[in-house]
Amino acid sequence: MARLNWYSGCIIVLLGLLVVLLIRQPVLGQTSTYVGSEACMDCHDEQVKAWRGSHHEMAMKHAAADSVLGNFSDETLKHNGKTNRFFKKEGEYWVHIAGADQQFADFKISYTFGVYPLQQYMVEFPDGRVQLIPFAWDSRPPEQGGQRWFHLYPETTPVDEFYWTNAGQNWNFMCADCHSTNLKKNYDEKSDSYDTTWSEINVGCEACHGPASAHIEYIAKSSDKLTTSDSNELIHANTLMGFDRDLSEAVKEWVFLDGHKTLQPKSIHPTDQLQTCAQCHSRRTQLNESASHVKGSFLDKYRLSLITPELYYPDGQIYDEDYVYGSFLQSRMAEKGVTCTNCHDPHTAQLKIPEEAVCSQCHVSPKYVSSKHTLHDAGTEAAKCTTCHMPETTYMQVDPRRDHSWHVPRPDLSKHINTPNVCTGCHEDKTNQWADEVLVKHFPDSDYRQQHFGVAFYADSIGHNAAPDALSYTAQDASLSDIIRASALSRIAGNTGQNTLVAIARAVKNDSEFIRLGAIEGSSGYGWPERWQILSPLLNDPVLSVRTETAGALVGYWSQMNIQQRSSLNKPLQEYIEIQKFNADRGFGRTNLGNVYRALGEMDEAIEWYQGAIEIEPYFANSYVNLADLYRNQKQEGLALEVLQQGIKAQPNDSVLPYSAGLAYLRVGKTKQANGYLKQAAEMAADNPHYWYVYGLALEKTDVLASSKALSAAFRISGNPQHLYAQCEVLARNYQQGEVASDFERCTQQLGKIVPPEVVSQLKLQVRN
Repeated sequence: MARLNWYSGCIIVLLGLLVVLLIRQPVLGQTSTYVGSEACMDCHDEQVKAWRGSHHEMAMKHAAADSVLGNFSDETLKHNGKTNRFFKKEGEYWVHIAGADQQFADFKISYTFGVYPLQQYMVEFPDGRVQLIPFAWDSRPPEQGGQRWFHLYPETTPVDEFYWTNAGQNWNFMCADCHSTNLKKNYDEKSDSYDTTWSEINVGCEACHGPASAHIEYIAKSSDKLTTSDSNELIHANTLMGFDRDLSEAVKEWVFLDGHKTLQPKSIHPTDQLQTCAQCHSRRTQLNESASHVKGSFLDKYRLSLITPELYYPDGQIYDEDYVYGSFLQSRMAEKGVTCTNCHDPHTAQLKIPEEAVCSQCHVSPKYVSSKHTLHDAGTEAAKCTTCHMPETTYMQVDPRRDHSWHVPRPDLSKHINTPNVCTGCHEDKTNQWADEVLVKHFPDSDYRQQHFGVAFYADSIGHNAAPDALSYTAQDASLSDIIRASALSRIAGNTGQNTLVAIARAVKNDSEFIRLGAIEGSSGYGWPERWQILSPLLNDPVLSVRTETAGALVGYWSQMNIQQRSSLNKPLQEYIEIQKFNADRGFGRTNLGNVYRALGEMDEAIEWYQGAIEIEPYFANSYVNLADLYRNQKQEGLALEVLQQGIKAQPNDSVLPYSAGLAYLRVGKTKQANGYLKQAAEMAADNPHYWYVYGLALEKTDVLASSKALSAAFRISGNPQHLYAQCEVLARNYQQGEVASDFERCTQQLGKIVPPEVVSQLKLQVRN
């Protein structure tokens, strides 16, 4: 009888599990729709309460008494000697500030943006544009310097991208995709206007979980089939329950393994969590609104910024705002399967446990909290893990953000490549040499003191002749993260050495879409047909960013392609065009379209797109340069100069315009005007060696000593022997003039230290002849 009961019990349990498993399957063939966060409260009251007041919930709001933090009680703030006013009118919030024309006017505040440590405010214009005003409210407590108005970008002028009425402060393009739920930009390129829509104005539940209607229907159908205990089991089980995203952690169990100082993942089962969070917590360009960055590749919908000099220091530390993901991908945490919710509560957007306890989840050894490891007294700010391994950088004047690459302090690198480190960041009276000696003394056997990719990146930034090979080796180093290897490839751009070719050829075949993406820019030094041979396999790449950037790179050779090659290019090129049209509300999108149609030989279409770029974003310099270059190729130098003059007037702060104008005047034989513009460009971009080099060569016929001085500046900045050789050669050609002889002797002495003796001998022979 006992055996029968046991058998019957097994049958009942198995049937129960079968019911649960059947219920766990998603509803097939059903398109889920957005229902709003309020629909979640009945079942998820605890999560909704945690979300209330969070950065996600307050990401954007209609301007109202319960959302506006700033003082609009007729408060004033002077900026550049002029008074700006924040006031209320008939229950609405208004600001009196200078507009696009620099004339002061009243603007109605329609939306709030963010909550802490600052809150911004937005104005909606009749064409659907929503723009962030330049003044923000410091929402920190008074004792921290808060509760005040301040100007976010005090140095901006109307020709700057980030002037408040310009594209850099346009919510529809810059912010909306992350600060609202189910955002559709709805830009109309013909009228240059927006009809942007959203399901929820802020970051609601469905911004992360996806549309919830199928989930609600799923639960409703399941509720009458399950007992309470079954329902609880179902809710806590790893099941999608009508959603299409798995937002669970990738590692379910962390274990001790011999030879490791920290807990290790028992296994890693990648989920959708990282790519879901990366939508907003990354520096990227949006490509479309149709692809899924969650179920497909992240690069199907967004083009992630790599580790570029504009965003990162050479060693990968944050420089400009990178919004975490690019830093995180460099880290050992990412390699080990750590996901965002290992540390952060997704609903409050705060750490889920106290700061030090977060780290000790895996770093369980007592040695990590010992003063022998921290080198500081226990319980102090300096002894915290984050102080040394997640240093803060303050953005927007009051907003400190931590670096999520978890670098180990490397003052030994700082000595050579000028990167910051936390040791001398705190001990400002000490040197990098001192910090390095301290760390060597306390950690003599550290495995972190090894060759670092930052050396290669720094070498590239200063134009060192060893940089291409160093970058090639970095790109092929499997011990490095994919984003570092991809970034090394992108920095190889312009080089064609044997090691460069090997690195790029291997990268094109790599399983990582990031590495394949880096190979595209890295191959730019090759011409036709070599570049086609290298990149053409990527025209069929499964990842949108890869195949479309390949198309964009190869379309410039359209006139040299045969019919078969053009046919191979056509489909990804059309996808590339669609991406640029999606971004046609920006000058770069329209300029890219102009470049495509110019390559295709459709000059009228190209001119129309270039002119459109100038019209919607007159301060975007590249559109003028590209249009002028088109006119130059058509032998219309007069039109080219007109366009460049127009650009210089519209954007006086960009050195590329006077540089291009200088070259244009050289082509028409107007040396005086050419030298004036080339000098202007070199002085504006004082650290650009190429500008000084071209300016120096242009000066040779009119002022040899000034030419020598400019070429010397080029060499001082770049360290490139070719620039020093050019200086010596100019002096050799003009040896008989005035004080040139002494300058020539000094130049050849300096050159003799870095080139073979026969090179200097040839120059001296030129003088004797």
